[in-house]
Amino acid sequence: MPPPQEGKRAAVASGGDIIGTLQDDLLKHILSFLPAQQAVRTCVLARRWRHLWKTATGLRITGGHELELTPVHDLREFVNHLLLLRAGAPIDTCELRFDVVSDDDVPRVSLWIRHVILCQVRLLRLNVSRESQDCRLGIYFYVDSLPLASRHLTRLELIDAGLNDSFLDFSGCPALKELIIINGFCVHVSNISSKSLKRLAIVDSSFNQHIRTRIYVPSLVSLRLEDNWDRTPVLESMPLLMDAFVRFIKESVDRCFYSDSWDCHNEHCQGCYDLQGVNSDECVLLKGLSEAEHLTLIDEHDTFIFRRDLTWCPTFSKLKVLILNEYWCVPTDFDVLACILEHSPVLEILTLHFFSKGPKHKVEIRGCCNAVESSAAISEHLKTVEVKCNSVDVEVLKILKFLGTLNISFEEENTLVEDRWPISS
Repeated sequence: MPPPQEGKRAAVASGGDIIGTLQDDLLKHILSFLPAQQAVRTCVLARRWRHLWKTATGLRITGGHELELTPVHDLREFVNHLLLLRAGAPIDTCELRFDVVSDDDVPRVSLWIRHVILCQVRLLRLNVSRESQDCRLGIYFYVDSLPLASRHLTRLELIDAGLNDSFLDFSGCPALKELIIINGFCVHVSNISSKSLKRLAIVDSSFNQHIRTRIYVPSLVSLRLEDNWDRTPVLESMPLLMDAFVRFIKESVDRCFYSDSWDCHNEHCQGCYDLQGVNSDECVLLKGLSEAEHLTLIDEHDTFIFRRDLTWCPTFSKLKVLILNEYWCVPTDFDVLACILEHSPVLEILTLHFFSKGPKHKVEIRGCCNAVESSAAISEHLKTVEVKCNSVDVEVLKILKFLGTLNISFEEENTLVEDRWPISS
């Protein structure tokens, strides 16, 4: 028999079966990128392929087009036989993406999830939508109330899932490093906890209106809380945090229509008073974020959480890069901005976005601190200040004037994206 390399060269030269020259482990890896139905169909290609799919390292039970999920009852028989014939073979990556219509299928899907966990899956993605005639159930698939237990799971993605405390208690998952929740229903979640988690993202998800979910992730290095609903969760201490992004844009209960504070003395105010089990003097976000080196804080819905937390403003002892939006730049005294700058002693780069959506801004004004006459109210390490906006209007001029009082100078020739500042009234 010719050596493997010579066999491959001969196959290429003769226009023969190149894929057939690959080793079984590599073929199994290739099969792991196919939807399960297609992977199983390869069993008819040749005798060698008959059982390869059974031990493929990836399992993708997706069914249907990307934008149109297949009802689970159309997959029921196939998946039952698939898991049976795989006989518990280890799985590296698993994706479950389909639509659950019947209540009878809910426990079945839960069993599939548990079976995959037992197969030592490392990356698990659950994108299971739920259609129901009961409008109270919404579009969420409610996971069962049993805690996850796996020594192998390192990444978990939950999309359109109804969640609970038991499922989000990851004390039984010591290897879990990444958790992503998108459009999650966390109304019944009072705690999210993991001692091993390194990266956490919760996006477009709803929390409870009357209690605050507590997030305990002491090993976290990267956090993203974006466009979530209802009560803002409480962040416990995260001493290893490197990067954090927090943005309010959706309807939040943490908003007062009677005053700018969180204590309007109106007992009918849902934002200020309809809250249970939280100390009135407890910092919600900023204390947990205080160890970050790179921090983005955006509020486009005028909640009171950031202003409230500044009452007990912690020191951001490691913060080097800070990105804020116009929420932090309210005249006349700019006390909100001044407070966070005063508590950021090693800050190096400050960026302010004024009604500008990231890279689409038209004007970019750059400034720097006066090294000779630096202000005691800001970090002596501050090197760069950037103001990004669509036009230099009255509000932008006010913030430039305020920054000038801190001995931050702006030189026109070094600051513009365009040739000149488009002043608007």
